[in-house]
Amino acid sequence: MELLLKNVNHRIESLCKELTQIHETHSDTILGDITIKHLLGGMRGLKAMVCNTSYVDPMEGLFISGYTVPEFSDKTPEEIFFLLCTGKFPNDSELAELHTELSNRAEVPGYVWDLFHSLPKDTHPMTMLSMGIMAMEGQSVFKRKYLEGIPKSDFWKYSLEDSLNLIAKLPSLAAGIYKILFMNAKLVEHDPALGLAGNLSHQLGINNKDTSFADLVRLYLVLHCDHEGGNVSAFTARVVNSALSNLFLATASGLNGLAGPLHGLANQTCLHFINQIHEEIGVDASLDEIHEFVLKTLNTGNVIPGYGHAVLRATDPRFTAFMKFGDENCANSPYLQTVKKLFDVVPKILKKYKGGKIANPWPNVDAISGSLLYHYGMTHYDFYTVMFGISRTLGFCAQNVIARGLNQPIIRPKSVTNKWLKNYIAEKG
Repeated sequence: MELLLKNVNHRIESLCKELTQIHETHSDTILGDITIKHLLGGMRGLKAMVCNTSYVDPMEGLFISGYTVPEFSDKTPEEIFFLLCTGKFPNDSELAELHTELSNRAEVPGYVWDLFHSLPKDTHPMTMLSMGIMAMEGQSVFKRKYLEGIPKSDFWKYSLEDSLNLIAKLPSLAAGIYKILFMNAKLVEHDPALGLAGNLSHQLGINNKDTSFADLVRLYLVLHCDHEGGNVSAFTARVVNSALSNLFLATASGLNGLAGPLHGLANQTCLHFINQIHEEIGVDASLDEIHEFVLKTLNTGNVIPGYGHAVLRATDPRFTAFMKFGDENCANSPYLQTVKKLFDVVPKILKKYKGGKIANPWPNVDAISGSLLYHYGMTHYDFYTVMFGISRTLGFCAQNVIARGLNQPIIRPKSVTNKWLKNYIAEKG
C-alpha cells in the first residue's frame, strides 16, 4: 500500500498546512451566531466542524473532493475511496495496488459466520452488519499499535490499515447476511478478479444473468459514499473515533445511526409509498390519480417520502444519476415509471402547498434508489440500508483517517439546561 500511503500523507500535510495558517491568523474569526433555534433544532445548519472529503451545495448537490456527481458517477468504489482519502482519482498503478490490497484482505473470519448462524432468523440485517463488524474489532491494527505506544503522527497510518481491512470484507459480509437471512443458501466465496461492487453483486446471487444489476450495485456504492460530516451516521462515527476508538467500533456506531427511520431507512419508506400507489390505484396509475393520491397524503398530515432535504434546495444530482441509469437499463419498469410520475406531480404540488412554504419540493436520492433495487429482484426492504451502509463506510473511514492525520481533538460540545437558557434570556432582556 505504498502508493496509497504516499498520496494520503501528501493530502494530510497539505490540509494540515492550510489549517495551521487559518488557525494562526483567523482563530478568533466569528463564523455566525448560535441561536436558541440551533440548540433546540438538533444543531441543524450550525457550522461546527471541518470535513474535507465531501461538501453539499444547496443547488449543485454533493461534491466529493471538489468533483460533482456527473464527474464521479461512472467510477468504481475503489476509485471513490482513493478520491475521498487523497483528493484525487488514482492512476492505473495506484488503482491496481488498491485492488490488490483489498483482495488480499477480503476473507471474513469463520467465527463471524458462526455468530450469524446463531442469531434468531428475525434479526435485522443492519443488526447483523453491526455485530459482524464489532466481532472483528479484535483485528484492529490501530488498537494493537496504540497499546504499543505509537506516536500521534502515525495514528492515521494504522487507521488506514483498519479501513482497508474493514472495507475489503464488506461485500462478503453483506452478501453472507443476505444469504443467511433471506435465502438459506450457501455462501459464495470472494472472487479475486472482481472489485468491491463486482464481488457484492456476484456474492449476492441476484439477477446474475443481467449485467446491468452489477452496474447498479456499482452506482449505488458510489453515490452513497459520503455526504459531509454532520449527518447522523458520519457524525456519530467521527465522534466515536475522536475518542480514539478504532474504526471497527466507530463504523459500527455510525451504522447504528444509519439504521434509524429518519436516516438510512428512508429509501424503504419511499418504496412502501410506491407500492401503496400500486396497490390502491394500480401500476398504470395516471398523473391525475397520482396527483389526488399525493394531495390526500399531505392532507392527512403525512409527508411525501423522498421529497425535501435538510441541505439541498434543488433536485438531488444522485436522483438524476439513478434516473439516467433507469432510462438506459429498465425504462419499462413499473416502479421507475411511478417514480417518474411522482417527479412530474409532487414538486408542482409542494411549491403551492401551504402557501409555498416548503423549503425544498424536489426529490432526493431515496425517491428512486430502492425502486431500482426492487426492480432487479432485491425485494427484501430491510437489506437496502445494508447496501447504504457498505457505501457510507467508505466515507466514515476516509473522514476519520484524515481527522487522525490532522490530529483533530476529541469532539465535546457544551450542553446547557432549560434553566440556563431561561436565565440567559432574562439577562438579555
